[in-house]
Amino acid sequence: MKTASQHHLLSFDDTSVAFAHQSNKKLYKTYLIFAMMNQNWLVKIGTFFIKLILKLGLPVKFLIKNTLFSQFCGGESIERCQVAIENLAKAKVGTILDYSVEGEDNEKDFDKTAQEVERTIIKAAQQSADIPFSVFKVSGVGSVEILEKVQEDRESLSNEEMSAFERVRSRVDTLCKRASKLNVRIFLDAEETWIQDVIDELSYEMMKKYNVGGKTIVYNTYQLYRWESLENLTNACENASKENYKVGAKLVRGAYIEKERRRAAELEYKSPIHLTKEETDDDFDKAVHYAINELDILSICLGTHNEESCLLCIKLMQEKGISHNDSRIWFAQLLGMSDNISYNLANEGYNVAKYVPYGPIEAVMPYLFRRAEENSSIAGQSSREFLLVKKERERRRQLSVIN
Repeated sequence: MKTASQHHLLSFDDTSVAFAHQSNKKLYKTYLIFAMMNQNWLVKIGTFFIKLILKLGLPVKFLIKNTLFSQFCGGESIERCQVAIENLAKAKVGTILDYSVEGEDNEKDFDKTAQEVERTIIKAAQQSADIPFSVFKVSGVGSVEILEKVQEDRESLSNEEMSAFERVRSRVDTLCKRASKLNVRIFLDAEETWIQDVIDELSYEMMKKYNVGGKTIVYNTYQLYRWESLENLTNACENASKENYKVGAKLVRGAYIEKERRRAAELEYKSPIHLTKEETDDDFDKAVHYAINELDILSICLGTHNEESCLLCIKLMQEKGISHNDSRIWFAQLLGMSDNISYNLANEGYNVAKYVPYGPIEAVMPYLFRRAEENSSIAGQSSREFLLVKKERERRRQLSVIN
């Protein structure tokens, strides 16, 4: 077993490790996808026309399935994700099955989503070495409108609305209870600030029930682009220490920056988002420092594509002599992105998992559009992906010439 004190300089530029799992044919396809995503104008036009074509019912599923879908999703069902699970496992990278169907807004669909998430928990229990976490969004198992009303003024809810919220709580509890019984860690994903307080409340309620006896089952998600999040994390740990339970924390930067700032401006309240990326980066790194010093009470997963934050965590682990595969520390990236981080970390023995979205192609299109748009808008992200793939193709070309 490696300890971080045995650490040598880890490079996220080692493309031979990052893309060892991709054949030349697959690497070329990846190259073409990121070359297109590297062009912001092309992403916008492509997204518009794909939405239009889907609306008209024209047959483009095959094209989507063999490009964006195959790059960023594991399959259309849990069963069809098995190949992706096995391929990741070969490189000692775990899978987080993420049912990425969006837009449900009725009780029948909420129940269906909860049942599907429960299936991912059972799958994780059956393949615990390959699937270290399950995940769900509270808005997938309950009405955003109800969650927002609860957060704004719980006392004003009608009996019918309170019953609807109790059904949300029941679904969340059922999933966390199932995860606890099967010893599967489960993330409650972060969402918009106007419903996040309720999600936090549910997360801590579940932690008190199921993160006991030395186990950390339930993880809340902290978006560090919010100026309140670091304090929320430290308060959560202080409360857990007093009440004798563990805290699970997935640390992310945040995913709703434009929406959050726009709403704050429209409704004339203080933006919950840091003014600069530097402030976000600083809070994220402070959270990593804090977590490494609080591992007696806190388990973390760094959900990030930021190389510097990953290297910081490794450095802190090294300084404290924490083993690479300490079960309280995980790294996670999205399938199809930042393979240079995921595979190089795994190659050094760190705990790494990929978010593997799945679901019917039409239903996960909002997720895929967001992936494409985020990649083209994040400063340097798609360029970084593109340049790394390009570098590996060139390395293989030179190697074939030598041989």
